[in-house]
Order: sequence, then structure tokens, then C-alpha cells
Amino acid sequence: LGEETEKPGRDMPRGLIGTLAICTVLYALVCLVLTGMVNYTEISEGAPISNAFTVVGLDWANVLVNIAAIAGLTSVLLVEIVALGRIGFAVSRDGLIPKGVGEIHPRFHTPARFSIGVTIFIAVLAAVIPLDALAEMVSIGTLFALFVVAIAVIVLRRTRPKMKRPFRVPQVPIVPILAAVLCVALMTNLATETWLRFIVWFAAGILIYALYGFRHSKLRRRA
Repeated sequence: LGEETEKPGRDMPRGLIGTLAICTVLYALVCLVLTGMVNYTEISEGAPISNAFTVVGLDWANVLVNIAAIAGLTSVLLVEIVALGRIGFAVSRDGLIPKGVGEIHPRFHTPARFSIGVTIFIAVLAAVIPLDALAEMVSIGTLFALFVVAIAVIVLRRTRPKMKRPFRVPQVPIVPILAAVLCVALMTNLATETWLRFIVWFAAGILIYALYGFRHSKLRRRA
């Protein structure tokens, strides 16, 4: 969503770092309160917060927590769909996928086709694939993307040292290397089946790029 921000070089880093800081503090406070309500050995893995209220006899609070959880999941899903729509628009603009897929709606000014297609695809996956498998696929995909970003920071800092950078990653290459190592460490803890699914998914992406994206990419021709 950087292109829709007035000053992305200033606002995006502040937003990302600020969000991470706020979420970290809130999660820590929730954990502190949770362990104060019930013994840590009694905390439910499936629904720890709502179960804690049930244990202490506050069933009405349990209902409120469940409602809040559903509302929170809905907002997260909407944000993810919005972000995916913008990714699809950027990819189609570069030519990696057909331009019509990321076409902007004349009334809503959003990549409606891609957003609707992604929403249907997500709904189908959620209906036919176990939640645990989907969660691990999301984890390995996200970690791999972050790993690539960390490596790209090092490469670009060396190959294009004079590139305009409103935000500069501090302590390069130490910070990116640490980020890449942590991503790999977390990925190694995932199940073998998840790795196999990721390899198949990655190979499919490479095949699409080789057959279509490589010949149509505008950025590749300018590089």
C-alpha cells in the first residue's frame, strides 16, 4: 500500500515499526494477565483467552472474547485481501501476469478482478485443506519472502550504493544476515510435508515465470 501513502518513505517505516512495537507490548500484557488468571499449565492451546475466562467463572466474558476474535479475524482477512489486490496490480503492471487480471475498476478504483479471484481462491483452499496445513504453508511462504528481502537488502546495498533510500536498514549486512538466519531457522522447524508443498508451489511459480513472465516483464527489460 506504499503507493497510496502520501509520504511512503517516512510513513511506511514508522507504521511498520510502530505497529510491531504496539503489538509486542499488547501481546506481552495479554500473556501477563492470562498467566495471572490461571496457571500456565491449564492454559488451553486452542482458545487460551476465552478458556481462561471460563476457568475463573466469567462465562459472559468468554462470549465477548469469542465475538471479538471473529471481528478481529474478519478485519485481518479484509486487510490481507486488500494487500493481495495491490500485489496483483503491481505484478500485472510489470507484465508477469496478463494485464487484464490487475485492471483497475472504473468506479471503485481498485484491482477488483484480482481481488475477487483471490478471495474465491482463498475460500476454496480454506474449505478443502486442513487449517494446520494452510497455517504452515502461510508460515513457510512468509518466512521465505522475508528471507529473500533480507538478502536483497545486502545485494542492492552493494550493487546500487547510490540508490535513493528514504529509509535505510541500519547495520548492513549484520541486521539482514541475522534476519535471514532467523528465517531459515524457523523454516527448518516446519514439517517435511510443508516443505514438499512449498517446493511444488515454488516450482509452479518458476514455471509460470519461465513460460510467461520472463518474456513480458518490463522491469527485466530495463535492468
